[in-house]
Amino acid sequence: MRKEKAIVVGGEETFVARVLTNKVKATGVECDFVLWTVNDIYSHMDGVSLIILYMNDGVRPKEDVLHFLADTMKEKKLHTILVGEQSDIQYVMEHVPGELVYTTFSRPVDNTKFTETVTEYFTRAKSGSLKKSILIVDDDPQYLTLVREWLRETYKVAMANSGPQAINWLEKNKADLILLDYEMPVTSGPQVLEMLRNNPETASVPVMFLTGKDDKESVMAVLSLKPEGYFLKSIQKDELFTRLQEFFILHK
Repeated sequence: MRKEKAIVVGGEETFVARVLTNKVKATGVECDFVLWTVNDIYSHMDGVSLIILYMNDGVRPKEDVLHFLADTMKEKKLHTILVGEQSDIQYVMEHVPGELVYTTFSRPVDNTKFTETVTEYFTRAKSGSLKKSILIVDDDPQYLTLVREWLRETYKVAMANSGPQAINWLEKNKADLILLDYEMPVTSGPQVLEMLRNNPETASVPVMFLTGKDDKESVMAVLSLKPEGYFLKSIQKDELFTRLQEFFILHK
């Protein structure tokens, strides 16, 4: 069986960088320290499942390195753990899409929590549960399929064609976000949201409306229920992705 592999990427192999590398190895994962140059990272990427980006003393990787890392992680479906000062972490997240960042650690690093997080990551990776789960609820099968195709490469996507079907699905499954239509037969979107909010098991599940209803009365009625967002079906793929990415960054 192939051994899990990670790399710690940094500007120089400091004492802390060596500690982080050894902490990863202690979990049973193969791990090497790699300088943050494109050539060095590229030469060590074979078999890597996790990239730990370590920054110290305000020294940061150049933009071309971050762009290479982002493109590589997208292609290979990898994630990164960022370690550094908050300003350094913010700098990286301006260049690396939020869905690629598994979590962040401010310095000084809590070594116990770091080790637990690495173990958790590889456990989730093996089980296939790393992707955020989105439930799309809409009675229009064509639109359901369209949005599913937009999102399926980045997220775990489930579909329900009615409010009752969505409620039944949520009794057995977990969603990180629900994209909910407004107008549906039997049970409308606002009614579904009220049912979710009144059930302790689903009260905290985030809900965004994705609908064609744009009249002021409908919008105001839904906003009183405090959904996490209200988007029209005219929204384009790139904008929807951006909104979802922003949401998941803010709700890590």
